[in-house]
Amino acid sequence: MKAINPTTTKAWKQLEKHYEEVKDVHMKDMFSQDPSRAEKFSIKWEDFYVDYSKNRITEDTRKLLLDLAEECGLKGAMDAYFGGEAINQTENRAVLHTALRASKDAAIQVDGENVIPEVENVKAKIKDFSFEVISGAKKGFTGKPFTDVVNIGIGGSDLGPDMVTQSLKFYQNHLNLHFISNVDGDHVHETIKDLNPETTLFVIVSKTFTTMETLSNATTAREWFLKSVPETEVSKHFVAVSTNLEKVEAFGIDPENIFPMWDWVGGRFSLWSAVGLSICLAIGYENFSALLEGARKMDEHFKNTKFEENLPVQLAMLTVWYNNFFKAESEAIIPYSQYLEKFPSYLQQAIMESNGKSVDRNGEKVNYETGTIIWGEPGTNSQHAFFQLIHQGTKLIPADFIGFKRSLFRDKAHQDKLMANFFAQTEALLNGKDEQTVVNEMKFKKFRSEEIDKIRSFKVFEGNKPTTTILIDKLTPESLGKLIALYEHKIFVQGVIWNIFSYDQWGVELGKQLASKILAEFDDDSVEDHDSSTRNLLKQYLNN
Repeated sequence: MKAINPTTTKAWKQLEKHYEEVKDVHMKDMFSQDPSRAEKFSIKWEDFYVDYSKNRITEDTRKLLLDLAEECGLKGAMDAYFGGEAINQTENRAVLHTALRASKDAAIQVDGENVIPEVENVKAKIKDFSFEVISGAKKGFTGKPFTDVVNIGIGGSDLGPDMVTQSLKFYQNHLNLHFISNVDGDHVHETIKDLNPETTLFVIVSKTFTTMETLSNATTAREWFLKSVPETEVSKHFVAVSTNLEKVEAFGIDPENIFPMWDWVGGRFSLWSAVGLSICLAIGYENFSALLEGARKMDEHFKNTKFEENLPVQLAMLTVWYNNFFKAESEAIIPYSQYLEKFPSYLQQAIMESNGKSVDRNGEKVNYETGTIIWGEPGTNSQHAFFQLIHQGTKLIPADFIGFKRSLFRDKAHQDKLMANFFAQTEALLNGKDEQTVVNEMKFKKFRSEEIDKIRSFKVFEGNKPTTTILIDKLTPESLGKLIALYEHKIFVQGVIWNIFSYDQWGVELGKQLASKILAEFDDDSVEDHDSSTRNLLKQYLNN
């Protein structure tokens, strides 16, 4: 991969000049001047229709952004990404979550070895295990079938499976899924307090089997289980997704119930692997396979489609445009489906942990903005919460609106109301409402002149707020796989343009180290060398 400071490129300098020319142009004028704008700035691919015409861009903007991608070596970086090169250079690892959903006859080399046969073996093991649990063939220690599955992990070992399980709840079988992540003891105890140890299966997800939060929660779950069950039965109720066989076996887990992971898959991109075991238990292997197939199709689209029609490339370059030229610091993700309520939180980790970097691939401090702040909630709930800020606040907040043409329960009345809001919000953010329109409306409603003069300025919406609309036929396992992979590849493109390593996460380590030091001080009931604020806070806690 090339290591190019994007601000030194010809395209960046042209974009700076272009920004000055278009920064105050209203999108309403763009639409009025070009009746075919919506067609020019939209992409139809399979069951996805992506309209990005409601963005503050022109055809020149798009061309210059793609020129920037070319100058930064995006195509070569993509070849390295899919080819299994160690593009995570600070950890000397390949980045191959794409291999987890590749076709079985693919050949993807890591250190000279094709990893696909091993991936297929793990898939087969997931398939067999999940079928036995779902069918009731695999039972607990008293011979009763499992009714509840508890996934214990944190970060990507929790957010991915939790998000997908919630998103595909419509397709869920009879098993009840629970997720424990926070080391807060109230979380684990609240989750397990009403479960039956006879019918509960625990899935512990930790690559190294040393993650403090996960091991603490797993140990607490094990102690709860052993209050009424002999230790010899642990192996029937606990399975693990890990690479540390020795520690897993010492915990009491049968080696046959250990599902392997690979260091060429980052945690926040691991739901496609054995980390997705809980997903498979919830929705069955057929649906899990469809999820992977959707991601594979997006992989092929990203890899083989020219940049002008490439969904991840276009969406990533829009982020670069707003983040680096308009200085927009955040992006909102607004899914108009309650099923996708955890999707924005999932993307928070995927995007912010990946691209929240201030050192470039040359090891130099960057002199430009990198990762954006990601946030959001489902519509229409979000309309009654933070949309006020987007509509009339002082910050520019580009937003992705994600919606579906058909609802799963086929309640057309509800779906029509939901989607009416979906379309109305992007139109309102585009057009706004000028002062004359406000005055005319108030006159029509018989407001007195003095009342109009008093409040008309408060009812004005400037509009010109950028949105991208992702309209999908229906929420299915396959369409969800496509959607997740779309954002995964968007992350990759952004990292290439910003000249950063997207696949390490050194920023999470310092807090862990200090937490271990402070925990040791708790055990000694002493406070060592800290700043005065931390020292006083620790004393307050220890004196409790």
